[in-house]
Amino acid sequence: MTPGQRSLLLPSTPSLLLRSLVLLSLCPRGQAVQAENVTVLEGGTAQISCRLQNYDGSIVVIQNPRRQTLFFNGTRALKDDRFQMVLFSPRLVRITLTNVSVSDEGGYFCQLYTDATHHQVATLSVVVPPEVPTVEVKTEAVEGGEVELTCLSPRSKPPATLRWVRDRREIAGVISQQENGKTVSVSNTIRIPVERKDNGAALSCEASHPALVGQKRVRHYSLDVHFAPTVKIIPPQGILREGDSLSLTCSVTGNPLPRDIQWSRVNDTLPERAEKTGNILHMSRLSQSHNGTYLCQAHNNYGRAADHYTLLVYDPGAVVETHSAVPYAVIGGILALLVFTVICVLIVTIWCSVRQKGSYLTHEASGLDEHGEVQEAFLNGNDASQGKKEYLL
Repeated sequence: MTPGQRSLLLPSTPSLLLRSLVLLSLCPRGQAVQAENVTVLEGGTAQISCRLQNYDGSIVVIQNPRRQTLFFNGTRALKDDRFQMVLFSPRLVRITLTNVSVSDEGGYFCQLYTDATHHQVATLSVVVPPEVPTVEVKTEAVEGGEVELTCLSPRSKPPATLRWVRDRREIAGVISQQENGKTVSVSNTIRIPVERKDNGAALSCEASHPALVGQKRVRHYSLDVHFAPTVKIIPPQGILREGDSLSLTCSVTGNPLPRDIQWSRVNDTLPERAEKTGNILHMSRLSQSHNGTYLCQAHNNYGRAADHYTLLVYDPGAVVETHSAVPYAVIGGILALLVFTVICVLIVTIWCSVRQKGSYLTHEASGLDEHGEVQEAFLNGNDASQGKKEYLL
């Protein structure tokens, strides 16, 4: 900036100006015309001003960057209704340009035709804030793999700043820029591993830009992780008896969620009264013919899964008979044990008695033998010299 220049920044919205006024002059003193540089948001309204000094009624001409005359001494020369003359005075000439686009950028000439032609250039700069960025999925997210996501801001000037955020933490990515005329396309690409638990996880892509004055344009994205299904049959509570009803619920997860859920009975067909409604199998008036193993199956493009439930319908009469038979069996066993014990005792008693009687007869026979010897000695008249023996008869 030269010593004779100054700048001023004014707040603006898309309908107002972000103005940087720079007064340009031909010489430090005695200048005849001054121009103001302007910065405006795309779609806004620009005010282009030419300040005059020592104006003596000479011709004033304002031209666009293509050197087409817009106004000649306050009179419209170019048929573009977006340009309007709002002020023409000996000190200030001001025009407005509505619905500004980047194609309107460039130098606007303020020319004063006096004895010597004087002109100055007011430079119009257009700022293009980014729109809400978009998210492109480069690779499909599958359990156990990686997903590639690209955040794209297709148009901004100057280039927008993009960043990925998850759980308030920035995810480092690869940033690229591509010029598209006077605007720039910016992208930020990330690759992250994914598991089943990551399905539905929230990510966001944030775009910041000087024209947003501290605000951000944010695109929210939820991870869509594909995975094989899981199947679980929710069994009923309690004992099922004849005449009861049964509803089996097949709980299925998966992404995408399986649409076709299949019910079957292992090695048999489903009962005639079985009703299938989505993931629910209902059977009424249960009987022994309903017994069997029931299977629930589901599949998607990433796999299949199944779960089974074994149904056993009890006959109330058989249950009562079984319970009543148990005490009699126990009593019969006890009685048999008692009879066996008594028989064993009798056998032992008889055996002991017979053995004791045999021993008494033996001793009695031995006593008779001794008595016979005594009688024989007495009859033979043995004397005392042969030994004296006493016998107890």
